[in-house]
Amino acid sequence: MLRIHFTAQDLAYVRLARSPDRLWEIVCSLCRLQTDEGPIAFGPWRRAVAAQLRAPGGTGEGTGGRRAVALALRSLVPCGPYIPDFLTPAVDGGTIDLRQGVDRVLSTPRSRLRRELTLLTESARAGVRGPGAAVPGVPPPRPLRPFAGEQLARGDAGALRALGGLLTAYDAGFVAPYRPWIDAAVASDVAWRSRELAAGGVRALLETFRPMARWSPPVLEVAYPVERDLHLAGRGLLLVPSYFCWRRPITLFDAALLPVLVYPVEKPVEKSVELALAGAGAGGGGGPGPKADVGVGPEGGFGVGLPTGPVASGASLARLLGPTRAALLYEVASRDCATTSELALAVGCSLPNISQQLAILREAGLTACRKEGRCVLHLPTPLGQRLLETAGGGARRALAEVTVSP
Repeated sequence: MLRIHFTAQDLAYVRLARSPDRLWEIVCSLCRLQTDEGPIAFGPWRRAVAAQLRAPGGTGEGTGGRRAVALALRSLVPCGPYIPDFLTPAVDGGTIDLRQGVDRVLSTPRSRLRRELTLLTESARAGVRGPGAAVPGVPPPRPLRPFAGEQLARGDAGALRALGGLLTAYDAGFVAPYRPWIDAAVASDVAWRSRELAAGGVRALLETFRPMARWSPPVLEVAYPVERDLHLAGRGLLLVPSYFCWRRPITLFDAALLPVLVYPVEKPVEKSVELALAGAGAGGGGGPGPKADVGVGPEGGFGVGLPTGPVASGASLARLLGPTRAALLYEVASRDCATTSELALAVGCSLPNISQQLAILREAGLTACRKEGRCVLHLPTPLGQRLLETAGGGARRALAEVTVSP
């Protein structure tokens, strides 16, 4: 168990990142590739990535290059009890883009590189494997020597540039093509927790992490593979949502670094997930085809989004969806997270009518919902957001003024 000890000052400095951290997603996804954990949530993604790794190709930007990228990073991110902290530099104030994150990795002090790479090597020699890594009847993989370990430990500029290239290539090949689904899951999570924070303060926010964490003032008790105490000591805590994190939160190894807790978000799945992922990885490019955008389908799972084409108008969207559903979609997207009652009040319709129209929007993959206590919260999907974006700002305003029948 991980026990995070708060002071009054720490409670006043709890932050919730609005988006996933690109480097943490790389690290967590590398762990998911090495285990069989979460077969429903990650199985289709693993198979799509494995197809790219097995496919014949050159050693440049094609699949051969991606295979080398994955192996090199796997040597730095083993599925074990220790992963170097320098790969996921903490950011005070939220998350940063990949380029900025990679720049921070490359600016890691030489002494820290040497210390953390030494810990990585010692951990690998001990042969300790992380949870979910052991597969019955399958011998454990031989530990890999850390990529350019000696050069990185010396702070060699060429080795650091190569590491930056690996991180960028891995993100482009194995994470970025699926970002619409990742962002949708994270946006849903953040909207819900932000709502709880606004309504009940930090205590209500920390209570949302049950059952993976329990708030027992002044300590947050987190499910963790080892016994550990983390004293925040006035530094506060940054909560970072992650799609590829699984079952329980994780944190940095070095307690002296800026405290951060990376936690898993809910991962909705539907029957068409494998078809959608296969389409996203077609052609060896790892991305969706030129005629369609990837979005979240019915029940919040994976699906195929809107075809690219002429910009729609507010009136045409209203004719397509009907005035009530058009106004509902606008309200859901504008509020990020809203209850059925709030939407009924905003649109001016009865609860039974609104519930029926919301069900149609969910079936079309334009909205998603999650039940929290006695409330049902409604959120836009990437497909729904894309539909509104094609209409432009003027059309969005027009949709907000659509007159509906109760």
